[in-house]
Parts: sequence; structure tokens; C-alpha cells
Amino acid sequence: MTKRALIVWGGWEGHEPEAGAKILSGMLRDEGFVVEAHSETSAFLDPSLPELSLIVPIYTMATIEKEELEALEMAVLGGVGLAGYHGGMGDAFRSEPRYQFMCGGQWVAHPGDIIDYQVDITRPDDPVMAGIGSFAYRSEQYYLHVDPSNEVLATTTFSGEHAHWIDGVVMPVVWKRRHGKGRVFYSSLGHIAAEFDVPEMALIMKRGMLWAAHRTGP
Repeated sequence: MTKRALIVWGGWEGHEPEAGAKILSGMLRDEGFVVEAHSETSAFLDPSLPELSLIVPIYTMATIEKEELEALEMAVLGGVGLAGYHGGMGDAFRSEPRYQFMCGGQWVAHPGDIIDYQVDITRPDDPVMAGIGSFAYRSEQYYLHVDPSNEVLATTTFSGEHAHWIDGVVMPVVWKRRHGKGRVFYSSLGHIAAEFDVPEMALIMKRGMLWAAHRTGP
């Protein structure tokens, strides 16, 4: 069976969505996927959307039409995988709680902007994290409002240096979840495309997309 993926990119240019889309397209094509990439959310209205294996939104700080969001959610509820990273998925459509419910979280802050922090692997037994240990990272350290039903695979701990009232807060960085029959994967890493040069970050994203794309029964 042919594996098909749709990447929809756009929104705030600071996250380099087009470059990110090209990197993820290459990853998926290397794994045998047929990949289509579009720069308009109207791509979610394609009648063949429910037949896909995977949808990847890369669309920070944008809006989406009601019928587009409904088509996206219905596809995921029906079994299409959803995977994404950083603000491209976790801050895509701020005014849409239905979208945030599906993703399992929403970005709210990155105290200190670009800083050094650590990513701690909490589920080394999970196939997405196999062989990956905790690692140092330099980027925006995302503070998110997250769904307690998420299966958290990695976390980070805030030092309080840039916002003293969150000193010691342990925040999910990578998670997976279900939405209806669909698998949903998210990583908060990846502010700019160059961060895919970090081997752990790139491998986590690749494995997460492959996990999400695996369609299963009820």
C-alpha cells in the first residue's frame, strides 16, 4: 500500500516553514512516502484527505477556515496521523480550541528566547526514543499548556532564570497521543531549520512521523 503524506506550510516566516517542509519531505520520501506539500490551508479540503497516512502542519500564528479545520479533524478522527514540531504545529491556529484539543497542547511562552537547556528522555523504552539519551539543546525552551492525557516521551526543566515563578517546572517536550482513531505526535524542538542538524532532534521527529503514520484499527 502506498504511503501518502501531506505537508501544509506557511504562517510566520521566522520559523522558516518552507525550509522545514523540504527537510521533512526528504525524510518521508526516504521512507517510501509519496509527499505533497502545499502553502495554503485550503489543502485540507482535498476529498482524498481521509486516505492519507500522515498530515504535517507547519503553520505558525495563522488562521484556518471552519470547514478546513473540520476536514482536518475528521481525517484524524478517522485514522490519519498528525505530526509536527515547534510553533508550526503547537502554535498554528491560536483561536481554535478544537485544533489544540487534537494536538494535545498549545505554546504560551519561551522565557529567555534562545537559550541553552537540556532535553530529558522520560521513555527510553519507547521506539521513538530508542538509543537516545538526554541531550543539551539551544533554542527556545517552550512553555506549553498541555493535555494530561498525553504520553510524554521527553521533558525539560525550567531554571527560573528568566521567569523566577516557574523555577523547577518540568515541561513536556515530546509527546504522542490518540485523537479518535488517529495517532498524534508532537515535538517542541525546531525553532529554525538549522536545528535539524542536531541528530537527536531530527531522529525524534522522523521516528515520530513514522509512528503517527501507522494506521491501525479501532
